Amino acid sequence: MQRERKSRRSRLIYFGLALATLIAYEQLRLNDFVYYDDDRYVIDNSHVGSGLTRESVSWAFTTSFFNNWHPLTWLSHMLDVELYGLNAAGHHLTNLLLHVLNTLLLLALLTHMTGRLWRSTFVAALFALHPLHVEAVAWISERKELLSTLLGLLSIWAYVGYARTGGVGRYLLTAAFLALALMAKPMLVTLPLVFLLLDYWPLQRIRLASGYDANCLVCPQRSLAYLLMEKLPLLSLSAFSCIVTLVVQEPGTFIPLHMRAANSVMSYARYLGKTVWPSDLSVLYPHPYMAGGTPWEVWQLAGAGLLLLAISLWVILLGTRQRSEI
Repeated sequence: MQRERKSRRSRLIYFGLALATLIAYEQLRLNDFVYYDDDRYVIDNSHVGSGLTRESVSWAFTTSFFNNWHPLTWLSHMLDVELYGLNAAGHHLTNLLLHVLNTLLLLALLTHMTGRLWRSTFVAALFALHPLHVEAVAWISERKELLSTLLGLLSIWAYVGYARTGGVGRYLLTAAFLALALMAKPMLVTLPLVFLLLDYWPLQRIRLASGYDANCLVCPQRSLAYLLMEKLPLLSLSAFSCIVTLVVQEPGTFIPLHMRAANSVMSYARYLGKTVWPSDLSVLYPHPYMAGGTPWEVWQLAGAGLLLLAISLWVILLGTRQRSEI
């Protein structure tokens, strides 16, 4: 009886979250294409406009158009043209359905890994409804982000299965979904490192010098060296994606590595701030070290670095406590 009540409660949560997401984005059906990337991705792109033909599919896998190699994204837009033509409402509908699917998959994955339904629901709801995600859903050209997120979540799901029960098949499935995710958007090149973080918590695969439990019921524990070696084939996929991305990118304004690193630290802090208080959101945030930009002050970089360090230490301590509780 108790299991049945939990199952009913879970179904209601999934249904409620999906419904809330659909209601929040319902007005998308009234939106048109925008002449900011949508023209080059769909409206004025003759290859996409021809739908799924032999020539267009071949183009999707061989082109570096728009400084990207993401064949699955092109195929997705071509499929939409086959289904809806150039009716923007249909293209928006695909984006919305992908976002709903990603939300429910994230909820299922977090619950599957941690066993905590309500905390997982909160995170999934934040993912579904936070203003920072509006751009990816409401902008047809950002299909690549929705598609890569879907495939990335599926890769994580396959990895969790591999971590718990092993098997070459599950590992290959993890790699296959990762490869597909990178073919939608190379954003997920760091996913193998995310797997390593998941090994620490909640999967508890990392064998620590202290607190090692040979009878751990979560996952078989391994040495850190073993887990790093295990990620090498996955990291090779990421490395290949990075190389392809560098090849297809047109040369632009050169920005030294230390300036890129400084902006990365500040970007983390700024996005954390916008997560708490989503204001001054924009489609594009100009690089502070490019012409016309305002470089970051030393005190700003130091503050952002200390904030990230404090959060990292807090997460490590929290993960350590969670490991001891499971």
